[in-house]
Amino acid sequence: MSKRRPYVRPMDGWWKKNPFYVEYMVHEGTALFVAAYAITLLVGLIRLGQGEAAWNGWLAAMQNPLAIVCHLAMLVAVAYHAFTWFKLFPLTMPPIVVNGKRVEPGVVVGTGWTAAVVAAVVLLGLVWGIAA
Repeated sequence: MSKRRPYVRPMDGWWKKNPFYVEYMVHEGTALFVAAYAITLLVGLIRLGQGEAAWNGWLAAMQNPLAIVCHLAMLVAVAYHAFTWFKLFPLTMPPIVVNGKRVEPGVVVGTGWTAAVVAAVVLLGLVWGIAA
């Protein structure tokens, strides 16, 4: 009597076969850059709490050309992460109805991006005003 062998689904590269899954995996991968930037800011906050010498050392480290390149890479990754996150808004939200008509997905995405840009500019202005 022979034993039945269970079906084993091949899992190698499953996400590469569908463009939606590729984009999803890239989106999830950029979350690592978001975490890295959060840790960078947390270290800066810790250094700020340790005194002026520690803070100035952190600022000097952030002016290193390698740190600047890393910040630019993180900026691109975070912007892409935000773009794909806002792109998912219409798929995850309940339908929004205004004056009896459903709001188009592009309007929802555009509104999210506009709110994010406005918030970033306001925060930049506040920080710039405090630093000056």
